[in-house]
Amino acid sequence: MNGPAGMRRPKVLVVDDDPGMLDVLGQFLRENRYEVELAHDGLEALQKVREAPPDLILLDVVMPRMDGIEVCQTLKSQKSTRLIPIVIVTGLTDLEDKVRGIEAGADDILHKPFHFVELGARVRSLVKVKRLNERLEDVENVLFALANAVEAKDAYTEEHTERVSRYAVALGRKVGLDRDYTEALCVGGMLHDVGKIGIPDHILLKPGKLSDKEFEHIKAHPIIGERICRPLRSLTYVLPGIRYHHERVDGRGYPDGLRGEEIPIEARILAIADAFDAMTADRPYRRGMSPKEAIEELRRYAGKQWDRDLVEELMGMLERGELDIRSRRIK
Repeated sequence: MNGPAGMRRPKVLVVDDDPGMLDVLGQFLRENRYEVELAHDGLEALQKVREAPPDLILLDVVMPRMDGIEVCQTLKSQKSTRLIPIVIVTGLTDLEDKVRGIEAGADDILHKPFHFVELGARVRSLVKVKRLNERLEDVENVLFALANAVEAKDAYTEEHTERVSRYAVALGRKVGLDRDYTEALCVGGMLHDVGKIGIPDHILLKPGKLSDKEFEHIKAHPIIGERICRPLRSLTYVLPGIRYHHERVDGRGYPDGLRGEEIPIEARILAIADAFDAMTADRPYRRGMSPKEAIEELRRYAGKQWDRDLVEELMGMLERGELDIRSRRIK
């Protein structure tokens, strides 16, 4: 089952309602040292993916119960399976069908009859991409672990990043941001304070007011966080939120003194979510504010520290019960 240096063989799931095609593709892949799983229709394919995710899927289009386009859309819409490369293998040559495959998220399209040399090259290439993505995910998980390590130092900030992430996503959706932005808010909320790993504990955990010199150390954490995440290209889209979530709309924030709409909208949203959660949480030196008190504080400084329109949107969400602070859950 294993190749050189103990590496496991890549697993390919072949999905086709034609038994002859399953036999031909299965034999070719086994001869090229792939582990092969077979499925006869779309529903069986989804079940096999749930049981044991493959490294690549060769997917026919026209099948009973669920066609290949639906299978592709389903897998690409789920976080746990969207990185599995999918090659649609089809006898359809119509341009519209090719466009449907691309829009469904297919990584490649191969027309029957195909050349096995071409099939082999495409499979090898996409399996390499899959393994690279897995390594990138491992690095991302290390960064999330770092963020959790920062939070674990202080019992009073427990689950702070998770709540900031949820509040930010809810506010982003409310103002009509698309999926790319809300995903940046989700991940940015989890990682916005990762730079605090570089702040000395005696400053980070100080229960009282910080001195000016100590606060200068704290102000470095957005830059440190960006520096930690920047080498990972898959996190490029969250860097603005990490670096700029302490900027102020009046230009008096840090680290760059941006003002107004110079501040990316994801950073403006994270700033409000971060502040709201910090205000409503208990600290060793004070009790948390009520949601009403916190929103009044946000409104008091709207247009100075925080984006006025976004603060008003958050207030409306609270009034309509769309943000439940008591259970710390988004409805």
